[in-house]
Amino acid sequence: MRITDQLRDAVAEALAAAQAQGELPSAGASEITIDQPRDQGHGDFATSLPLKLARTMKMAPAVIAAAIVEAFPDNADVKKVEVAGPGFINITLADAWFQSQVEAIRAAGSEFGNTDSKAGQKIQLEFVSVNPTGPLHVGHARGAVIGSGLANLLEAAGADVTREYYVNDAGNQMRVYTETLYSRYMQAAGYAVPLPETSYPGEYVAEQAQQIFEDDGGALADLPKEEAIAALYKPGLERNLALIKTDLEDLNIIYDVWFSEQSLFDSGRFDTTMKELEDDGFIVDRDGARWFASTQLGEDKDNVVIRSSGGHTYFASDIVYHAEKFKERNFDQVIDVWGADHHGHVARMKAAAKALGIDPDKLTIILNQLVSFKEDGESLRFSKRKNVIVTVRDLVEDVGADAVRYTFLSRGAESQMEFDLDLARKQSPENPVYYIQYAHARLSGILRNAVEKGIDWADGDVSLLTHDLEIALIRQITALPDVVDRAADRLEPQQVPHYATEVARALQRFYDACRVISENEDDLPVSKARLKLVEAAQIAIARCLSLMGMNVPERM
Repeated sequence: MRITDQLRDAVAEALAAAQAQGELPSAGASEITIDQPRDQGHGDFATSLPLKLARTMKMAPAVIAAAIVEAFPDNADVKKVEVAGPGFINITLADAWFQSQVEAIRAAGSEFGNTDSKAGQKIQLEFVSVNPTGPLHVGHARGAVIGSGLANLLEAAGADVTREYYVNDAGNQMRVYTETLYSRYMQAAGYAVPLPETSYPGEYVAEQAQQIFEDDGGALADLPKEEAIAALYKPGLERNLALIKTDLEDLNIIYDVWFSEQSLFDSGRFDTTMKELEDDGFIVDRDGARWFASTQLGEDKDNVVIRSSGGHTYFASDIVYHAEKFKERNFDQVIDVWGADHHGHVARMKAAAKALGIDPDKLTIILNQLVSFKEDGESLRFSKRKNVIVTVRDLVEDVGADAVRYTFLSRGAESQMEFDLDLARKQSPENPVYYIQYAHARLSGILRNAVEKGIDWADGDVSLLTHDLEIALIRQITALPDVVDRAADRLEPQQVPHYATEVARALQRFYDACRVISENEDDLPVSKARLKLVEAAQIAIARCLSLMGMNVPERM
């Protein structure tokens, strides 16, 4: 049992005992939370339970806290329990508990930090899902990193996670792209065919057309235009998906499922879902189009699902796609990570879920805000000029995948952020990416040095870890399971980079004050104990880096 669970049980036992003794009145159920204060002077853990109970008990929080403290059960892991402030209860653990955690972390190894708080939950995470019409623009990178970082967290918390990319291969943008590809193909064949009025002007389309022309020997040039466009659809789609997959893999992002929008139509799922909504009175005909009657579910306006031209809207296929997620694949929770420009889409998707008999609370939509970039202290304007970042690939080649991932994970999705390219390139402690990775490399170096010196620390006695900074470092690294649970529960992957930075700082303070490998043979027992602590810290930092999807360097 984790220490936070033990402390929660102990507080509950103390509350019950104080009530049984008549010191406190009954008050009904109240959630007991155990938090880790930022200021270690307030103990290792704290609970605000007395503040929550004050109204129902009609007593001062400090009086409630004193009664709970008085009834707190004896526990060898707890050094001190005391009332603090207006009614908090602070709990300080015994050094022996922290010392024992060094061995527990070493035993857990790469699984340290994993919990079971979301065990049994089947969760689908859909993120990025931009039109397959070219390489990923740098604006898509933030959602990609947030989605993958959140997926890592939810898995660490025990969930069964499916990472999914929704391929919009049945919409109008694919038609525009394929018509552009046709014009470029005909140009490659020597014909002066202009680009359509609405087109994708990027050079990558011309390169793709040239490749296809060379592969098929120009066989499509003699076909009627519509036949040629239809024939170009598949090779164009395949090339763009390959570009997107490569860009994402460069960011250490791998998907479990690439779900085709077109499959919703080919399988009949689209018609079935629309019919279901129609039968339930949620599809209405008006002005030659078909509308989803959002106003019946509290929305301000209805929304078109089938245009008067007969074509479906993105909203229509999104409704069907989410019906497929919940009703066919039976996900317990669906999380969509979308760009901020989808703000108006959230409420109507929730309404559609309700119309389909799906609990809207099972659908969570995270909107990631815009990112601005700066270089040399000035905002960077994107353009197609050489050496100005436009695509995800440009960004990764410039600053590296690790810097991209850390930077985008370091702020909550709802916050606008500025990406400092100069800072991301720095190989110095100013750069938090370098700082954290260097901490891991330094720990690895210490352990290699011990092996080279012939030191076997397997029999190290962790009870010798009594220095304040040793205990402080252990206190920091033991928090990882709680960080994982809290971040997974709140869907806040930004908690991991913040935690990793704090571990690196605690490590620096420890390293500056406590020599790990001493030249004095009399100090060998302490060196062995500290090597165990170094190993535990290395495990914690490596786990953070892996949760963030970053490389774990042994040398730097």
